[in-house]
Amino acid sequence: MIQGSDLEMFERSLRQATSRHTGVALDAALVDLGWLDALESDAHTAIALLFPLQGGANATSFALDRVLMTGLNRGWALEPAVVMPPLGSWRAPAQLMGAGLNIHGLGSSALGSHSTALVVARSSDPTVDTVVEVATATLTLRCVEGIDPDFGLVEVSGESVDCAHLGDIASTEWDASVGLAQVALGYELVGAARTMLELARDHALNRVQFGQPISRFQAVRHRLAETLVAIEAADAVLAATGEDPSPQLAAAAKALSGRGARTAGRHCQQVLAGIGFTAEHPFHRYLKRVLVLDQLFGTSRALTEGLGNELLAGRRMPTHLPL
Repeated sequence: MIQGSDLEMFERSLRQATSRHTGVALDAALVDLGWLDALESDAHTAIALLFPLQGGANATSFALDRVLMTGLNRGWALEPAVVMPPLGSWRAPAQLMGAGLNIHGLGSSALGSHSTALVVARSSDPTVDTVVEVATATLTLRCVEGIDPDFGLVEVSGESVDCAHLGDIASTEWDASVGLAQVALGYELVGAARTMLELARDHALNRVQFGQPISRFQAVRHRLAETLVAIEAADAVLAATGEDPSPQLAAAAKALSGRGARTAGRHCQQVLAGIGFTAEHPFHRYLKRVLVLDQLFGTSRALTEGLGNELLAGRRMPTHLPL
């Protein structure tokens, strides 16, 4: 476990890397800094350090692929990229159909630079998933332009795709991997939300109306305060997942982070007013990124509904967290 001065130095190094690099350059920097080693030895700390910084810098990297590989925890090589579920879903992105594979999912920007991809597929047994490796040349890849093309997502599809069987896992292992990815995305959402709040706060301090900064207006203060509360609430639940790494808590943390980031986007847009709509101001990049991040591995609304249905079915309240 990374602690003390080593933790502080590692965090500073990651902050410099995410502020200076993105994409392939950031991938190389993470390897050089030993982030993959940190992820293997202390996954939650490595995630909690990197992903808020990545969200705050609006950067991209291969980190989410590596988090999924770590969550599966089966000793496979870390070279292949991982096919993720389609937007809004957290189910395994493929279905075994005889000897072939039907795939409908997403890939990160890392997928295009790898000759193979790791895919988790549902089988006829709902308690067992199958891990396979497929050649990316056999897949249909389409760049997702949409609202945030800089994110580099790729739509992945294929029918009756040839695959190499790597092994079977319990469906709970996929749930654990999804939970780790949801925590990572939650931290990235919090990082992006903090930057949006900082941009709105700076604008409120410097924008003068009626002879005084708008930061003195009660309506502006309320919006900024509500944004801070939403961010801190999500951050507290994300931190709690380090003590209780259950899929339910990870889903709750992702849901709160998505809702908090959307709250930040809504309130900060109001505070920034007209300048927040311009392409010259950086706010729009974070708002676009938040809208996409909220969709990955379940939207805040879908996750909340899923948790509610689970509670109703089990008729049992979860253990209260010491937040």
